[in-house]
Amino acid sequence: MDIENVQIDEDEDEVPFKDLSGSEKFRTVLIVIGKLVAFLASLYIFICSLGLLEAAFQLLGGKTAGKAFSSGVLSNPFAGLMIGVMATILVQSSSTSSSIVVTMVGSDIILVKNAVPIIMGVNIGTSVTNTIVSLAQATDRQQFRRAFSGATVHDMFNWLVVAVLLPLEIAVGYLAWLSEAIVDSMGLEGNHEKTPDMLKAITGPFIKSIVKVNKDIIADVAAQSNETTGDVLKRWCVTDEVEVNHTETHTNIISIRCDQVNASSSSLASVCHDLVVHKGIDPSSLIKLSVGYDTVVQTLETRNVKRCPNLFAQTDLADAAVGGILLIIALALILTTLYLIVKILNSMLSGSVSKMIKRTINSDLPDPFSFLTGYLALLVGVGMTILVQSSSVFTSTLTPLVGLGIVSVERMYPMTLGSNVGTTVTAILAALSQSGDKLRHALQIAMCHLFFNITGILLFYPFPFMRWPIAMAKTLGKTTSKHRWFAIFYLITMFVIFPGSIFALSYAGWLTLAAVGLPILLLFLTVIIINVLQRKRPGALPKVLRSWEFLPAWCHSLKPIDRLIELTCRCRYCRTLQQAAAEEGSEDVAIVAEVEKANGLARSVKDGSEDTELTIIAGDPISPDGVENPAFDEKL
Repeated sequence: MDIENVQIDEDEDEVPFKDLSGSEKFRTVLIVIGKLVAFLASLYIFICSLGLLEAAFQLLGGKTAGKAFSSGVLSNPFAGLMIGVMATILVQSSSTSSSIVVTMVGSDIILVKNAVPIIMGVNIGTSVTNTIVSLAQATDRQQFRRAFSGATVHDMFNWLVVAVLLPLEIAVGYLAWLSEAIVDSMGLEGNHEKTPDMLKAITGPFIKSIVKVNKDIIADVAAQSNETTGDVLKRWCVTDEVEVNHTETHTNIISIRCDQVNASSSSLASVCHDLVVHKGIDPSSLIKLSVGYDTVVQTLETRNVKRCPNLFAQTDLADAAVGGILLIIALALILTTLYLIVKILNSMLSGSVSKMIKRTINSDLPDPFSFLTGYLALLVGVGMTILVQSSSVFTSTLTPLVGLGIVSVERMYPMTLGSNVGTTVTAILAALSQSGDKLRHALQIAMCHLFFNITGILLFYPFPFMRWPIAMAKTLGKTTSKHRWFAIFYLITMFVIFPGSIFALSYAGWLTLAAVGLPILLLFLTVIIINVLQRKRPGALPKVLRSWEFLPAWCHSLKPIDRLIELTCRCRYCRTLQQAAAEEGSEDVAIVAEVEKANGLARSVKDGSEDTELTIIAGDPISPDGVENPAFDEKL
């Protein structure tokens, strides 16, 4: 039982449905139907807004992402990794990024070994969407803690797998070798059929009525096509080719002797007369003249006839301007619909209904098959992502449910891993659409994408003690729930500053990367080892290293930054968050006391000092300031 999920239900005040009068039953049914319709409408607009967000980023940075893919620095695997991260963030679609990489490999623009790190980066970049979505629940500390944990479990898994497989790939080419062996054993026949995209069949009409993006332009830029022209925004749907007459001027050099010019050639005779009489040139000398003449040439030109039937196609705004407007609209819709979804679910899933749903979703299969529950959730993630053709949509839809406590982080973890596998289907289909010699290499890099995720699952899921992403994500969730500014800091650092810095160092060369990166990496590993020893075996450390108190406060605590933000951020919203953080600490004590009174779950509650202790039979002991009590084991 999670103390954060505790809700004190006034079951005794609830009247069973069968005991209601006829009018009350009718009103109750109408309210439930209304809430259900409102929930489905909000969910539909939420998914559409994710599509608009993708289009906005493609308009803002699509060509930049395409140019990044064709960069000559891709021979450096670290640079390739970070290009994959940043390009996927720019286009907000791992399917688009991976399909571009597959096409470029199939066209022999980049080698398979250089494309593998890019695919790893694509996997990391796609996880930014649901992390952004989790920010919508920042006003409620407990919801935000769970939502951010559920969102970042995706990030932690991807970064951990990259930390293991990238050095292995550089050393022995594991994924390139494995995918080559598999592709060589297959009978390859390309086809141009696409899997049905059921989600876009529903959301496509709404999105296309607002904006339509020409993804071929991004792919052409990445492929360094000489015919790459036009905007990413698709404005014209009907064009026509017409014949146009053009006058072309040509110039020839001729040699003449004026004493041999026929008088009947009036133009040459006039020129010779001018040269001999006025400029004193010898008529018998050889003279070179530049002679110009015009010809009429007919060419075919494409003329725009009819604009596409979407809102932004009717304007002549630049791609960047349309992308900026769409970004604002999409973010506003995401925040609004998430707020509505959370409120509606809170009102619908309360009391016994909430208990039943949580018990159903988070419970295990009956013995002796309980160990298969996680794998079933993983298969659900695979199937749902193949169905909607977007891992971002699937994980972003789960994130608010985790925030509400309906889905646990432990249950979301395998579903996220399954979603990672499901999204590779798009790249495989893009590879199969190639033909001839292109098919083999394209399918090989698509298989690299698939086995990157499968290998990661084999490393960090079957054995419970290896499920590090869950613990890491929960640590991030606890930090952000207490220091909410940390969520923005995390997003900017992990998806902008860190990839950009590594790319810049990689661009400067291996020596620069090693000189700057290795000391930082060693310091990072040293801090991790000391932290583990401080928790597990403090006696093995010198007294001075058994805590970080010997360092300045800003080196081991976020409180100095809290105070700085409190001084500099005076807006009403910030003050509300600060007040809520202070007030919610005491609410934990009240909740546990109520649980103790109602269900007898608590062993003891000790209050009255700064070191408030909460002890429960099963749960997550939390002190009033939101910090986990280290004296108890965590079991969320």
